[in-house]
Amino acid sequence: MIHGRFPYTCRAMPDSPLGLASLLILAANVLLGLAGLFVSPQIIIRSAFRPYEFARGMHRITLFTHAFVHADLPHLLFNMITFWIFGPLLERDIGTGRFALLYLAGLLLSPLVSYRKHRNDPAYATLGASGAISAVLFAAIVYNPTMRIGFIFLPIPVPAPLFAAGYLAYSWWYGRQNRGRINHDAHFAGAVAGLAFVALTDPGAWARALRLVFG
Repeated sequence: MIHGRFPYTCRAMPDSPLGLASLLILAANVLLGLAGLFVSPQIIIRSAFRPYEFARGMHRITLFTHAFVHADLPHLLFNMITFWIFGPLLERDIGTGRFALLYLAGLLLSPLVSYRKHRNDPAYATLGASGAISAVLFAAIVYNPTMRIGFIFLPIPVPAPLFAAGYLAYSWWYGRQNRGRINHDAHFAGAVAGLAFVALTDPGAWARALRLVFG
């Protein structure tokens, strides 16, 4: 997710067709993302989440729409590639209904830290699907804790639990620095939302993951 005043990949590839939810989410992001970038920039402007406006009862729909527009083409491509790798696998594991609810939970909850920090800043805005995709990624790690994940800038795959711990620590630390255009707070909140969603809806998955990791 990108924010401002106005990365990782898995070595595994999906081994099953896109499920219905994955297909619709991917299509919506690509169509609206490209439309905002190349047809009408007003789509991006009107869809971005602005905590200052939201706190004052304005443009409440942007809590939802912000996750379907992106700052530039690499931002869109990176998010969609990551989603394509993890989304179909997770939808196959947990079913279309639960997968859609998970994505929605990550989408709605990931901007809340930014809202708390920036609700009095009229110049602040955030956009992008990264928070929701972080929820998908971390839920996928619970269901597949033995997989290995590699950063795009670190081509050596690492165990998924180690990746998860490092990602959370990195996002938390850089979120506190409040520098740059990457919304680390949304990444952290989305990841936690994904972990919490699995804990609430399928605590047995957590038990299985812990047994696999710690024996």
